[in-house]
Parts: sequence; structure tokens; C-alpha cells
Amino acid sequence: MKKLWNILLAIGAVIVGIFALTAGRGNKKQFKKDLKDNKNKIKDIKKKTKKAKQEKKKIEEKIVEQDVKIKETKDKVKSTKSAKKTISDFEKKYRSKK
Repeated sequence: MKKLWNILLAIGAVIVGIFALTAGRGNKKQFKKDLKDNKNKIKDIKKKTKKAKQEKKKIEEKIVEQDVKIKETKDKVKSTKSAKKTISDFEKKYRSKK
């Protein structure tokens, strides 16, 4: 009886294995359709990345321009170190400590 169940189990496993192998395969029309869809998606993604790269270049150029403007502005601004030193000296000398 035990051998009979083992044989039936083996036959069932073989049948399920064959079914699993044949069920996994698709037809050629579906494969070609999926392939065409994937190619179209790849084209769309390439277009989007190209646009993104162009926008990135523009942004980098704007950043460089802003950096130049900031540098020019900083060069025009006077340093406040000497004024701060004078104020602190004045406070030390003339303000009364409580």
C-alpha cells in the first residue's frame, strides 16, 4: 500500500511538473506585444532623461552666475571687524560694571 501511494505521488508530481513547464510559456504574439511595449517605455524614459539633463545644465549655469554675483557683492561690502573691536573697547572702558 505504501508503494502504491509513492507511485501515485510520483505520477502526480510528474504531471504537475509538465503542467508548470507548459503553463509558463506564452505565445509569440503576446511576447512581441510585450517587447514592443518595453521598447516604447525605454524610448519614453530616454526622452525624459534627456530633458532632465538639459534642465540640470541650465540650473548649473544659473548656480555659477549666482556664485559670481555673490562673490562680487561680498567684495563690495566693507569688513566690520574694526568697528566691532572699537565698540567692544569702548564698552570695556566706559560702561560701568554692575
